[in-house]
Amino acid sequence: MSVAVILQTGLNVTAALLNFTSSLNTTANLPQSVTNGASQLGTLDAATLPLQLSSSNWGSRTAKNTNPYTDSPTTGKVRSYDFHIARGTIAPDGYQKEVLLINGQFPGPTIEANWGDTITVHVHNNLIGPEEGTALHWHGLLQTDSPWEDGVPAVQQCPIAPGKSLKYTFKADLYGTSWYHSHYSAQYAGGLFGPMIIHGPNNLDYDIDLGPVLLTDYFHKPYFQIVEEVMGTDLSLVAPKSDNNLINGKMDYNCSLVIDGTPCVDNAGLAKFRFQTGKTHRLRLINAGAEGIQKFSIDGHKMTIIANDFVPIVPYETEIVTLGVGQRSDVIVEASGDAHQAYWMRSTISNCSNTLQPDAQAIIYYPHANMNEKPTTTAWADDTAECANDLLTQTTPFYPITPATTPATTITLEIGTTINSTGHFLWTMNNSSFRADYNSPLLLLAKAGNTSYPLDPEWNVYDTGSNSTIRFIVSNPTAAAHPMHLHGHNMYVLAEGVGEWDGSTVVDPGNPQRRDVQLLQPLGYIVVQIDAANPGVWPFHCHIAWHVSGGLYVNIMERPDDIMQQDIPPSWHRTCRDWAAYTDVDVVDEIDSGL
Repeated sequence: MSVAVILQTGLNVTAALLNFTSSLNTTANLPQSVTNGASQLGTLDAATLPLQLSSSNWGSRTAKNTNPYTDSPTTGKVRSYDFHIARGTIAPDGYQKEVLLINGQFPGPTIEANWGDTITVHVHNNLIGPEEGTALHWHGLLQTDSPWEDGVPAVQQCPIAPGKSLKYTFKADLYGTSWYHSHYSAQYAGGLFGPMIIHGPNNLDYDIDLGPVLLTDYFHKPYFQIVEEVMGTDLSLVAPKSDNNLINGKMDYNCSLVIDGTPCVDNAGLAKFRFQTGKTHRLRLINAGAEGIQKFSIDGHKMTIIANDFVPIVPYETEIVTLGVGQRSDVIVEASGDAHQAYWMRSTISNCSNTLQPDAQAIIYYPHANMNEKPTTTAWADDTAECANDLLTQTTPFYPITPATTPATTITLEIGTTINSTGHFLWTMNNSSFRADYNSPLLLLAKAGNTSYPLDPEWNVYDTGSNSTIRFIVSNPTAAAHPMHLHGHNMYVLAEGVGEWDGSTVVDPGNPQRRDVQLLQPLGYIVVQIDAANPGVWPFHCHIAWHVSGGLYVNIMERPDDIMQQDIPPSWHRTCRDWAAYTDVDVVDEIDSGL
């Protein structure tokens, strides 16, 4: 946010923000255990990743010769994790608050596997005071033949009741960089997220894998309070402003801004990384925030983008990477700087988003840099579009796939807003705002033959039958950007822009960009298409936490006849029985869409 916009808000923070960047210090005043709990991300003790785990088994498969959707390996190797979700108090930027943690870590533990491995995650819901349900979604994985593992309550499962557990088992069916997060209300904005790295073939060699770089806008209010405000009747609160911006869960905050008496410590500590002179380094960028569009850069270093989401692309060079919420980009950076210097890593929340403090900074140390001096390097000039990804002409998948020119069916969706009869603001798609029924997961209903919709019009189910290809034309007459995410698929992104689609123009019809999140510009459109070969019920929604809370969400029911033949594990039915027993006693305060 510019200083001019801050002044217009009437908040007495302008001078403090102007002096904030210059006060950043290399010496942390808080230990890692206070800022980030048991996590080592953001510290020089964080381990670099191997180029692959032991026992990889993708053989002759390469990024160039293998269709990842039809020819992924099956290694027979199981990678097991045990996650305990509970409340804790930490201070990632020096401001102390209660958050939701996984194994006491913020961000959550890194899941790591090889392409074709099986991943198991035993999730234990220890959320008490107050009690909450939960569920975890494994962002970007296809979940082919296992749609119940996708982790969305009211869609593929019931929530995991307090005090109960659920074991997820799924294949690492794509490779690259992603993340996992809660899909229960806006819980992930309260801390329930972490990186997920799946090693696979390279489309460009590199020397060192520095691992995940999580970029997250950060809110000092508890997530549930923000949801209450977003879903309230005071329309000035429907677009909350983040208080800070973090890299790997770390950033300083100007504690002179705190007026409510909450403990706050200046110079809490910045994230730090090492470069080895002359070596090439892979950074796995992940926008795991709630709302902010991120602009990532490294002073004095250009980056080569090699993948967007789980899709390797033809490498190209850039100075700034734009990431909407849920998007990922893998970049390779050559350490060509001064071996005696440190450099600023930056991620800035775009003016297209709402924030009070947009600038996250971390430090990259070269081998002989003075660890006690902060960098003096200068940021790249930013001439990128505020609310859009890079042009589709720049992003070409490394493995080419040509989509059908004539889709079997087309679904047209228009994003809108409404004020309901009680004065509450809601987001809509085709004039309908989604609301979840945690006790009636759509996939389990479809398995039982209940595929005639709408059973409830607020479930926003689009039954696509046995159609082989589906095209979505999404128009956005609102003034907000929307990172649109489709579960269970990589979308062919055929066209995007401002205004209305002309009905025919397709960018690169022979090999269009594929990804699972695409930024939809304000007053704009996207045209995306999928091959409907993955039976299930798949969410299609804006990934801004507050927008999906407000109902900007639809369900795509794909091949319902095939769903009825699927073998859903008994533990999914047990989870629903546990949830039913819990809600028979405790009424769930579902104040938003539920997702």
